[in-house]
Amino acid sequence: MKTALIIATLVELVLLVVVLAVYLVTIAATLRKISKTLGLVTFGVRAIEMQTQPIGPVLGEINGALEQVAGALEGVVGGKPGPPAQPEAPMEPVTGPKAQSQ
Repeated sequence: MKTALIIATLVELVLLVVVLAVYLVTIAATLRKISKTLGLVTFGVRAIEMQTQPIGPVLGEINGALEQVAGALEGVVGGKPGPPAQPEAPMEPVTGPKAQSQ
């Protein structure tokens, strides 16, 4: 009886090790796919970085011009613009059941 229990325990241990090995191989394959995808993403991001690098110095000029425009608009308006005015009465629908009955 003891021998049968020992053999059953060893068989269970071997099965456990085999199942864990299969899962480990599956996880390793998934990680390889993820690594490949991340490599492609990194390559794409670097390409975007290289293509947009000349924009950096020009952005300072554009920002300066936009600040001048904002300053001129504030001068025309007479200060910083506030929140948009809310209509006093709700607007009636132009189309729909209410408009058709009138």
